[in-house]
Amino acid sequence: MRLMPLHMVKPGMKLGKRISDEDGITLLGEQTELTQNLINRLRSRGVDYVYIDDPRTRDLVIRDTLSDETRSRALTEIRHAFRGVMDDQIKRKFASSSRLGQTFRGVMDLLLDDLLANRDAMIMLTNISVMDQYLYQHSLNVCVYTTMLGMSHGYSREQLMTLGLGAPLHDVGKTQIPPESLRKKEPLTDSEYEVIKKHAEYGYRLLKDEPNIPLLSAHCALQHHERLDGSGYPRGLKGDEIHEFARWIGLADSYDAMTTHRAYRSAMLPHQAMEILFTGTGTLYEKRMIEMFRDRIAIYPLGLTVKLNTGETGVVVGINEMVPQRPVVRIIQDAYGQEVCSPTDVDLSEKLSLMITGVSGGTERNDPVIAS
Repeated sequence: MRLMPLHMVKPGMKLGKRISDEDGITLLGEQTELTQNLINRLRSRGVDYVYIDDPRTRDLVIRDTLSDETRSRALTEIRHAFRGVMDDQIKRKFASSSRLGQTFRGVMDLLLDDLLANRDAMIMLTNISVMDQYLYQHSLNVCVYTTMLGMSHGYSREQLMTLGLGAPLHDVGKTQIPPESLRKKEPLTDSEYEVIKKHAEYGYRLLKDEPNIPLLSAHCALQHHERLDGSGYPRGLKGDEIHEFARWIGLADSYDAMTTHRAYRSAMLPHQAMEILFTGTGTLYEKRMIEMFRDRIAIYPLGLTVKLNTGETGVVVGINEMVPQRPVVRIIQDAYGQEVCSPTDVDLSEKLSLMITGVSGGTERNDPVIAS
């Protein structure tokens, strides 16, 4: 299968991987033949990329980091919890019954079991879903990224639980922000931006006295927009004044926000988002954290179509864990754009003269795309 930008998908192509809704329920199954109407509907619901069936890469198996059962339950619980705290009366019910903490601890146990069973896997969230409910999917994605980074860092299971509880709840304060401000497509006014910035403090207030939620997890909600140089909010903390857990969450939060479709822009590809993160090294984010993220993330996801400096076109069919920025590429077109009779796999970690200069649907460059 191949990962293709939706604007390059043609009627008659078949899906190589299912598309789900915010609950993880299948909307379009594998091998669904796409019509122009279906393509238009996917575009209107915020889908930028889809996996397409391609005989030349049919042997490529792309496994999700989380099981369908875990993903579905996590999204359902996140949605129920966030919708609950939107209403003051329901919020009091959550607080009085201790349900919020108990619910998320149960979800984190499932997530930890899935992730620990695949602890050496590269971070690549392959589930494609419609983005009607960005906040819920984003919260789950940040939790997965952050927990896997915490595992690589060597945290204990109890530390991972505290970090993991802070991650899906880091944006719970947005439930107190007017929805029209969160969904606005036009640039925010200064006053609107000041309102949105309040979500970090709102999240802390919602969580700090919540039974079964560690106070440190509440501080993650408070501090996830703080930055090393003091340019963040709400308190302008610097360096080690920001708890390490909040720094991990802030990094994952920024990355997922860039690689997910938003109301005001389309999603970036992983390597593009990683380059932007690296521009903030030492000022916004800690260098060792970005480097660990780079080494664990699939910068060029499986199935992505790429252009090489030779002019050839290929599909990423393998990821080198030691050097994820140099994947295994299956050549499907020669330098003249002609389909090759026998596609061949080239390992860029061995062929150092070959470099990726562009991606399908992206902007070609004359210089290699480097994340360092």
